[in-house]
Amino acid sequence: MEIKSVLDKEFAPYGRIHEGYDLDGLLVAMDAIPLPEEGTAYQPSMEGLEAQPVFGQLEGCAYGGMPVQLGMCWGRNTRLNCLEYHRDSEFNVGTDDFILLLAKQDEIVDGALDTAKVKAFRVPAGVLVEVYATTLHYAPCHTDENKGFRVAVALPRGTNGPRPEVVELAAEEDRLLWARNKWLLAHADSAEAAQGAYVGLSGENIDIKDQI
Repeated sequence: MEIKSVLDKEFAPYGRIHEGYDLDGLLVAMDAIPLPEEGTAYQPSMEGLEAQPVFGQLEGCAYGGMPVQLGMCWGRNTRLNCLEYHRDSEFNVGTDDFILLLAKQDEIVDGALDTAKVKAFRVPAGVLVEVYATTLHYAPCHTDENKGFRVAVALPRGTNGPRPEVVELAAEEDRLLWARNKWLLAHADSAEAAQGAYVGLSGENIDIKDQI
């Protein structure tokens, strides 16, 4: 798999770069958090990150005054496993370079997505990137196993909270609802599929360990 950069024109359908945000305090706070011993960790809202000046900028500017949460995904990862989407854009910034595996919502056909559609994009350290609501994404991948990754995740408040109770399916898409404001397509080989997540990824469960 070819790994392009979010600075390349090929990234335009998936998201865009944002400049002018005060990221210094956020990056220092993130860097102080130890990596998990194995795998990845995620917390949707972290007090230490939301105390940084950029939190107000994200809430007031990037999200136009909507209530926002600022958390982090961190650890080590090289596999696709799943793809998710939200009804809103997600903002990410990393303390080190990281890689996003992305596809587009309109590439889902009859409830399934062929992983051959997935593209890889490298995000430079300290670059704030918006991932559009129509972009499928999941856990970042590291570029250096020794460093792992620490990636801030800004989303509308409540996203990734407990899955709402659906009394009756209103649409086929409801099968994908995995958490609040989180629709998920899992690969059959993933831990999420073993936990009951909707299996909607066909083809190879992509692993980029030989490309980094």
